[in-house]
Amino acid sequence: MGDENTRISRVKGAITAIQDFPKPGVLFRDIFPLFKDPAVLSDAVSLMVEHIKDKIGSVDVIVGLEARGFLFGPMMSVQLGCSFVPIRKKGKLPGKCVQASYLLEYGTDIMEAQAEAIKPGQKVVIVDDLIATGGTMSAAVELISKMEGRVVECLVLIELLDLKGVAKLKHPFFSVLQF
Repeated sequence: MGDENTRISRVKGAITAIQDFPKPGVLFRDIFPLFKDPAVLSDAVSLMVEHIKDKIGSVDVIVGLEARGFLFGPMMSVQLGCSFVPIRKKGKLPGKCVQASYLLEYGTDIMEAQAEAIKPGQKVVIVDDLIATGGTMSAAVELISKMEGRVVECLVLIELLDLKGVAKLKHPFFSVLQF
């Protein structure tokens, strides 16, 4: 396990930077090397879970954002003893869904959650791998609000500081790593 700073260093050291992906001028932070080493992956998940336990206490729902939020969210929900709810792009979930739209670089997109997945008043933590411009996270907050869930925190592994995505959020926010 190790102390918090040691674990943060191991997780940060496992994340690679790929220049000009997915397009020229973008420095992509690749989390997939974390999944090559179970101990480092465990460090990443435990840092997020410990933060929730220490700062928030109990939660009812972990919401994972498509697609990389799905990698961390279920593992976190098992450790926290709460449910996991995926938020996906429009048309990917069966049954009645609640929607929220958000801006992309060129146009808009729509995300959805199954209508009965979050009950009014439930305490929700939204999880994703990173926050860049904040559009996806803001839309997730709006979606959970429509379902009358109570967002208690937006949590990511990586915050890209220069893109200032956190400025779009009106809820508590935490990032394990900052680049």
